[in-house]
Amino acid sequence: MRMVDLITKKQNNDELTEAEIRFIIEGYTDGSIPDYQMSAFAMAVYFTGMTHEEAAYLTIAMAESGDQIDLSAIEGIKVDKHSTGGVGDTTTLVLAPLVASCGVPVAKMSGRGLGHTGGTIDKLEAIPGFEYELPIEEFIELVNKNKVAVVGQTGNLTPADKKLYALRDVTGTVQSTPLIASSIMSKKIAAGADAIVLDVKIGAGAFMKTVEEAEELAHLMVEIGQQLGRKTLAVISDMNQPLGYAIGNALEVKEAIATLQGKGPADLTELCLVLGAQMLLAAQAVDNLEEGRQLLQSKIDNGEGLAKFRQMIEAQHGDASVIDHPEKLAQAQYQIPFEAPESGVLANWVANQVGEAAMMLGAGRETLEDTIDPAVGIVLHAKVGDKVEQGDALLTIHANRPNVDDVIEKLNHAFEIKDHAQAPTLIHKVITD
Repeated sequence: MRMVDLITKKQNNDELTEAEIRFIIEGYTDGSIPDYQMSAFAMAVYFTGMTHEEAAYLTIAMAESGDQIDLSAIEGIKVDKHSTGGVGDTTTLVLAPLVASCGVPVAKMSGRGLGHTGGTIDKLEAIPGFEYELPIEEFIELVNKNKVAVVGQTGNLTPADKKLYALRDVTGTVQSTPLIASSIMSKKIAAGADAIVLDVKIGAGAFMKTVEEAEELAHLMVEIGQQLGRKTLAVISDMNQPLGYAIGNALEVKEAIATLQGKGPADLTELCLVLGAQMLLAAQAVDNLEEGRQLLQSKIDNGEGLAKFRQMIEAQHGDASVIDHPEKLAQAQYQIPFEAPESGVLANWVANQVGEAAMMLGAGRETLEDTIDPAVGIVLHAKVGDKVEQGDALLTIHANRPNVDDVIEKLNHAFEIKDHAQAPTLIHKVITD
């Protein structure tokens, strides 16, 4: 086989075989296929797309390009959850212990964040002493013992995807549905889950800007998962405004604790119940989504979800006293209110602008080398559809520097106040096949 022939074949919109796709991924991983040829291939896929079969072949080839985690020693059906990203997305911190409290094993491998705010590992690292780097044997032992553990991704998980994603980022081919789908699913397959629940975001703070785009991606990922023998379900959820009220790592840990106490934001709580019910259904722990939702709500009401979070933190050597004393989490030196310039109804939070403002404070990374400040971030005081009065605090800036004029300038373009507005739909669609 020659790479140039395969590029031409894809340019002509002809379907590649599994052997041809494996040749491409293996050659790119070992360096025998150079960046310039892989760039041409990515651009051909960008314009001509891929069949579902091709996308599945690409997914498994990338999953097999590096380490594959064997979780077969964990008892029960292991369910993983993946979000396509957003602002204030604290769902894993709530869902992992909540689903585990229902008896379903949650063996979660998460990464660090790049962009708006921190990833799940950055958030958990805001808990003093929490250890996310564990040997795989200890990880498995913890899940068997406690039903839950959350650790960092192994360094050699899907190296082909890491190389290809970096290339797509500089060649204008990130926004390709089959390449996005295979990138996400290859990591989930390599991480060893038996079943996968996907939270596909749409809106200003997400990759996908329309329901139609998100639905196409969700259906493709579900089909890839099913083809590769993994029960896969998806939810399309809104990210036109930040999820919950907190944006920033320690602030989001506090919000996760409040949510497990039954005092969390309505939208974060609702999304966790929807996703959690899918996870329970995928694990065959319930017969339908409504039964799953009721079981999860009962675990919030009786405190078992929060107790499981405490147990998870203790087992990974974190200071679990933050559950009862969240003031022990890092706190910013300055809390600066951002006031509404006029009265009316909050009509829009531009999620990506709010997220970028939090990143400017140090809550996220512009580059992988950047250091995150766990204390800083933004706490909203109003959501879309809420009435506001001139001079009310729309949000509070949590900063470790006194001058935040640059952040305020960014936030000045991040909202709209009108005479009338309606809260956006949170859950747009649930895809189970």
